[in-house]
Amino acid sequence: MKINLLLLCLTLSGVRVLNAAVSRPNILWLVAEDANVKWFGCYGSTQATTPNIDKLAFEGFRYANAFATAPVCAASRSSLITGVYSLSTGTDPMRSRYDIPHDLIPYYPDELRKAGYFCSNHTKTDYNIGGRPDMECWNSDEIYGWKLRQPGQPFFCVINFMQSHESRAFGSVENTRHDPAQVVLEKYHPDLPNIRKNYALYEDAVENMDKAFGLALAALKKAGLEDDTIVIFCTDHGGVMPRSKHYTYDSGLHSPLIVRIPEKYKNLWPAEKPGTVIDRLVSFIDMPKTWLSLAQAPIPEVMQGKVFLGPQTEPEPQYSYSYRGRMDERFDETRVVRDKRFIYIKNYMPYVKWGQHHEYLWHMAAMQAWEDYFKAGKTDDITGLFFKTKPWVEELYDCQTDPDCVTNLSTGAGYQPVVARMRQALKDWQITIHDPGLLPENEMFRRAAEHKTTIYQMARDPKLYNVTAYLAASDVALAKNSANLKTLTSYLADSDSGIRYWGACGLLMEDKLNAAALNALIKCLNDESHDVRAMAAWALIKAGEEKRGQDCLVRLLNQESYATLKVLNIIDWMGVDTAPYLPAIKSIKTGPGDSLMANSKEMNPQGAAFKDMQDYLVNPDERPPIFRRSVIQKDEEILRKAEKNLKDANGKPYDEQIP
Repeated sequence: MKINLLLLCLTLSGVRVLNAAVSRPNILWLVAEDANVKWFGCYGSTQATTPNIDKLAFEGFRYANAFATAPVCAASRSSLITGVYSLSTGTDPMRSRYDIPHDLIPYYPDELRKAGYFCSNHTKTDYNIGGRPDMECWNSDEIYGWKLRQPGQPFFCVINFMQSHESRAFGSVENTRHDPAQVVLEKYHPDLPNIRKNYALYEDAVENMDKAFGLALAALKKAGLEDDTIVIFCTDHGGVMPRSKHYTYDSGLHSPLIVRIPEKYKNLWPAEKPGTVIDRLVSFIDMPKTWLSLAQAPIPEVMQGKVFLGPQTEPEPQYSYSYRGRMDERFDETRVVRDKRFIYIKNYMPYVKWGQHHEYLWHMAAMQAWEDYFKAGKTDDITGLFFKTKPWVEELYDCQTDPDCVTNLSTGAGYQPVVARMRQALKDWQITIHDPGLLPENEMFRRAAEHKTTIYQMARDPKLYNVTAYLAASDVALAKNSANLKTLTSYLADSDSGIRYWGACGLLMEDKLNAAALNALIKCLNDESHDVRAMAAWALIKAGEEKRGQDCLVRLLNQESYATLKVLNIIDWMGVDTAPYLPAIKSIKTGPGDSLMANSKEMNPQGAAFKDMQDYLVNPDERPPIFRRSVIQKDEEILRKAEKNLKDANGKPYDEQIP
């Protein structure tokens, strides 16, 4: 009798396991490049041509408050693959390949595959992580990966759409399908013909992406999988006109997110009926954890997000957090807290301007036109601010009334409770994730390497990284208060290079230095940290000790310092005559086999950042030509061929929304 009961229990258990496997949904994640919510009809754009995406919003659930962790692809995708903030792992600098502890931090497809899913990704990875090939976690890079799975096997398929990438806004802006006269400009852009035309060109690109998106849904429908598959659409961050991608404003972070869930998985719906707008605050850090939850796969404890959909849904967070570090050849550091109304930004490098010349961005006609307008003295307080040194450490914007983020409320008397609340939330979060970006990038990597560990692990060892001390020191430095002069000077004698760095930064931002501060800075010209040397040299040049400072910066360049890229940036930031530095700048060897590139392979594997900065300083007025649109034209040729392949024998599209 006991044996029979045991067999019955085992049988029923097997049935439950089988039913669980059968009930697990397929998941199709469609990811477009770069575009923020303002480029989509379902998010309110009257100029957008996005019928397929708008239809998905009608059939699914549109999230009104979804935000990227970073406003650029590699830093954002690093978070998306791990479920851990790329700032937390030290993999947020754009175009770097720093290691993470892969034994502690799996990629979410690893867990899906363990749970029985077939996982494919076509074709972009860009995870910005060293120590593991990007495609190793995937079964295939086939565009319609479901074709390669075993019979009955659930699939998780990612398709990336390059048609809306920033590069599609490059080239000639003439003869666009969309009308430049009808575009709605951001308030920070001057109303210039080439800016309007560039908006229209990007509208064309987003329309191309929408067609490719529609083709993917048609392929799913043709395969008979539409009723068994959850479809997710988002972009990898915001963008793409100047002052959006790369910048931690809403234009760079606020992204579309739409989820369509078939009727058979109605229990997963976040609202009573499709077509509902979901108000919940969602961060991109929540996505990997949520996808694993929907697939009934184990969720690694290391993941830092919140499940926002399905039976394991967690309480809604009060805030979303974002950040930026180095973007290719250009340094800047910001941290962001966003709730449903306000965005709070903390600038850790207020001594540099927002609109630093960035080689890639300057391929855009709108960027060149905007810069020319500024140089001609024609911009106003709003349209010209981008090209000036930041006047604030803190920024606060009411995104309900000021979605373009042009009116900083951080000093307004009525907003001090909001600033205090969000400032504290940011500090608490930085401590929680062990923000390693409070050290300069080079020092962060070198300290980890010196102790034979990863940045992620180094930042969690209080003997190696004192996050609360760095937060306190940075606040003193950023206060720009002459009463802190003695404290900042004392920082320069600290045993921790991170504290010395903030001391040098703080003294740089002081209007007047006393003899003690100057002497301490002079001693720092031989500091073991090259980043401290470089910032001390700049502070001395600003204080009138030009010869000492110049000699130090030239020396760092001549010895191929690990801080070479920072030094090149400082020479530009100073806004001084570059003649004393040009021989050293021109002598830098940036070829693939040169020692500086070999020693910087984790920081910038391709070496382009050094070459781009060198070229700009040698020829600051040289610009890329704007005369062709070969990339976007190639997209359109491919789309025309694909559309033909997804029509039936009578020429009728499988999805009526496909043009």
